[in-house]
Order: sequence, then structure tokens, then C-alpha cells
Amino acid sequence: MKILEICPFSAGICGVWARVLNESLEFIKHGFEVMVFSSNIEKGTEKIAECDDLIQEVSIKRFNSKSSLLSKNVYLFNFEKEFLKYKPDIVITHLLHPHSFKALKLCQKLKIPCYLVTHAPFNVSRKFPLSLASNLYNQFKVYPNLNKFTRIIAITKWEMPYLIKAGAKKEKIQYIPNGLQKEFFIQKKLKSNREVLFLGRIAPVKNIETLLMVAKYLPNITFNLVGPAEERYLNKLKSLIKGENLANVHFLGPVYDLNKKIKIIDKHSIFVLPSLREGMPQSLIEAMARGKIVISSKTDGGKEIIQDTKNGFLFDINNSKQLAELIKQNINGNKKIEKQARIDAKKYSWEKLIKSYPFIK
Repeated sequence: MKILEICPFSAGICGVWARVLNESLEFIKHGFEVMVFSSNIEKGTEKIAECDDLIQEVSIKRFNSKSSLLSKNVYLFNFEKEFLKYKPDIVITHLLHPHSFKALKLCQKLKIPCYLVTHAPFNVSRKFPLSLASNLYNQFKVYPNLNKFTRIIAITKWEMPYLIKAGAKKEKIQYIPNGLQKEFFIQKKLKSNREVLFLGRIAPVKNIETLLMVAKYLPNITFNLVGPAEERYLNKLKSLIKGENLANVHFLGPVYDLNKKIKIIDKHSIFVLPSLREGMPQSLIEAMARGKIVISSKTDGGKEIIQDTKNGFLFDINNSKQLAELIKQNINGNKKIEKQARIDAKKYSWEKLIKSYPFIK
């Protein structure tokens, strides 16, 4: 049987893309053929990616795309011809973007299942006129079509009430969170340093400014920022670093190799996610799986994963002094927290989660 995954991005570092790639690899282990359709934009850098690609055993076809008038983060790409040519048996489409509703129509035409993975797009504040355009799009496009999907896959529990309020039938919704590859549990652990790590996209929503203020309070602790950066935002951060003379902050660039990423996580004693908002933060569960002290701002996603003072720590959004105190208290480790974090991360193993899909026997 053939599975087609459709998502906005299939290059760069992105939680949506990580979900697509990881579950695709598991589907292949279960004997499915998998193809991914996406835009040709690389998440995080906006570079143009190759049209045809093969990542491990996952075949990828990328299409020329353009930004939607609705949002610069929504990309439009035409894949209908290739969809009909590929003739999938099952389609899994990601996000409430136009490509998902194109896919739904084609699935209805071919009378095949179409699963929607929502990726927790709710509770996001937008400025006018984008807020008006978004509301109109939801009212006339998203909400009337939600129950036409075979299943609505929620990656978080906190988004379920939003889906129901939007009109989704409770029996249509299934919870399957983002997961972890087995390497996070089996790779030999390296000795850590007394250093703090941020790993992810360096973008405004990640609120790196809060971490820079912490670096100012704690000049004797090293802070490493790993990931692809939006150029304008990176320049802003570099200006702040120069202005505050923060010699203890380092940008290390993106890491795409899984084993290298695990080694980088291992070398730090604390992982921090200071975001303004998060759906389900992949980086948090990755750091937990490696037994790190994880500290997250009180986003919806952070609060769902972290049980404060049990498997990690939470701090108020933008509260750099609160975050600094947590880092000071835990920079030398906390074996009880580290052990519980690793235990709790095991429920996110893709080997277990993939069996939640009803077509997996």
C-alpha cells in the first residue's frame, strides 16, 4: 500500500517536517511505500530546495510555491497532477492550510482515506487585517470541512477543546503526539558540561531575547544557540549581544544529522525553550529523552509536556529573572528530575505511537 504525506516543508528544521519524516520512516518499517509532497521552500532559511529528493528511504517531491496572501507562512503549491499519477491508498495531510483541503477533495474523488494532522494552530494572536482574513478562512473553509476528513489527528491534548468548538465531532478526533526515533533512547550518553542549550529555529516566536537577558545575569555560564536563523532576527540578536557585551553566548548554526544532534544535547546540562508559544515542542521531548534538565516557558505545549518540578521546570513567559534562578539552581544537575524526564520521554517513542494509526496492524 502507498501512503502520501503532504506538508508545507520537507527541508530545513521544523516540527511539522520532523513529524512527517519520523512517522514516514516508521510506515516504511511496516511495509508501506511512502511519498512526501511539499513546497520547495526550506523552513528557517527560505532557501529553495531540490524538486526531487530521497532522505533515508523516504521519497520527496517538492513543488514550486508562492506565499499566500493570507500569511507569509502559508505556501501555495499545485500537486494535483502528481497526486493522481501517484495514486495513493492513504493520504495524511498536515496543517489547516489550503493544500490540506485540496488533498481532501482529491481523496473524495478517489474514495480513499484522508487523515488531517492539525499541529495545534490554535490560541495564536494575529494583528489586523491578518486576524480578519484568518477568521474568514476558518469560517468558510476550515470549519465546514473538518468532519469530512477520515480522522483528525491532534498532536496535543490542549488543542482538542478548540477542535470541538470549531465543530469537529469528538469521535473524529484522535490523539497521536509527535514522537522520537529510537536513537534517542539507545545512543551512548556523553558526559555533559555546565552549559545551557537552545536547539531549534532561531525565530521571533522562540523569544531568544529572554535567554540573552539570562546570559547577562549569569556571565560565568555558557549559552549555546543551535539551529537555522531567520536573518533579520539573527541580526537583531547579534546587536543585543554586542550591546550587552555577552561573551558567553555562541551561535553554532544548524545541525541536521541525528547522531550529531544527540551528541550536542548530551554535552549540555540544561536545555531551555523560552518561546512565546508552542504547539508540541519536539526539542523538549528530545532533550528529556537524553536525561537533560529541561526548562520551558509556560506555553500550552510546554505545560502539557512538563510537570513542573517533577520532570522539568516551567517559568513565566518573558520572565528572565525567574529563568536565571532556575538555571543557577540546576546547572550542576538534578538526578531525580533527569531520571523522570527520561522515563516520561519513552511514551513518545515512534515505535509505539505509529501503532495508534488504525491502518497499522
